[in-house]
Amino acid sequence: MIFRGTLSLHGLLLASGVAMLAAARVISFNLDLELAADYNDDMGAQWKQAGREAAALKKGQVFGKLVRELVVAAKLGGGDPDLNARLAVAVEKARKASMTRDTIERAIKKGSGQTDEAVSIEQVTYEGFGPHKVPVVVECLTDNRNRTAPEIRHLFKDGALGQPGSMAFFFDRLGVVEASHTDTSRDVEADAIEAGAQNVEPLEAEEIPEGSMGARFLTDPKDLTAVGNWLKNAGWKISASELRYLAKNPVELDAAAHQQVVNFLNTIDDHEDVHRVYAALK
Repeated sequence: MIFRGTLSLHGLLLASGVAMLAAARVISFNLDLELAADYNDDMGAQWKQAGREAAALKKGQVFGKLVRELVVAAKLGGGDPDLNARLAVAVEKARKASMTRDTIERAIKKGSGQTDEAVSIEQVTYEGFGPHKVPVVVECLTDNRNRTAPEIRHLFKDGALGQPGSMAFFFDRLGVVEASHTDTSRDVEADAIEAGAQNVEPLEAEEIPEGSMGARFLTDPKDLTAVGNWLKNAGWKISASELRYLAKNPVELDAAAHQQVVNFLNTIDDHEDVHRVYAALK
C-alpha cells in the first residue's frame, strides 16, 4: 500500500490466516523490549500501547496518561462517547485499567467545558533523530510545555532533537481506525468505501477478539471522526481511533544498533507526558 495521492482499496484477508500485511507499518515494542509482529517493512514502527500500558500501571503512570487523553479527547470532539470515537476508545481503556466512573466522568466534564476548571492540557509534538539517524516523532499531552520541552530535549541526548516539521518528509500523517466485527462474512472493502476511508487492511490476529474479523481503516486526517462514526453505526467495535505518523522508508539496522534504538525509544515512552512515540524503524 502506498500513501501518496488517492489510495485504492485492496481486498481484506481474514486475520486468522494473515502472516504478512500489504502495508508498511510502525512496529510496537513492549516494556520488556520485545518486538511485536511486523506490520510491513515499508512503513516502519508504530508503538502500540497495550503491553506498555499494563506495565506502566504497576508504576502508577497509566492513570495520569489516561486522564489526559480523556480530557483532550473530550475537548477536541465533545463529551459524548457515542459521537466521539476517540473519546469512546479512551473511556474503554480507562475502564480496563479499573479507573473509577467518577474519575472518568470528571475528566470528560473538564475537557468538554462542563466545569469551571480551565483545560490547560495541550498536545505538543517533538521531532528528531534517534541513534543511528532513525527518524522519531514524539507526541506529548502536557499541562506545562515549559517543563516538558527541556525534559524531552534531555531524553534526545543520544540522538538529535529537530525543529517542528523536520521529520515530516519521513512520515505520512493519517487517520487510523482499528475495529472488529462479529460478522466474519462482512464485505470490509465495501464498508471502507461507504465510510469514506482511503484504504483498509487486516488487523493482526492477536488484536482481534475470538469469533470476529478485524480491520484497520486508513483515512484522511479530516475524515477520521466521520469514518469512525460510520463504522460504529455499522456495528464495528472500535478499538483505536486516532491520527498517527506512518513511516515511509524505515531504517534497517543490525541487531546491536536496533536494540540501542529500542532502548532509546522506551526511555522516551516512559516519560509521564509522552502519549505516543513513532519511529521509522524496521
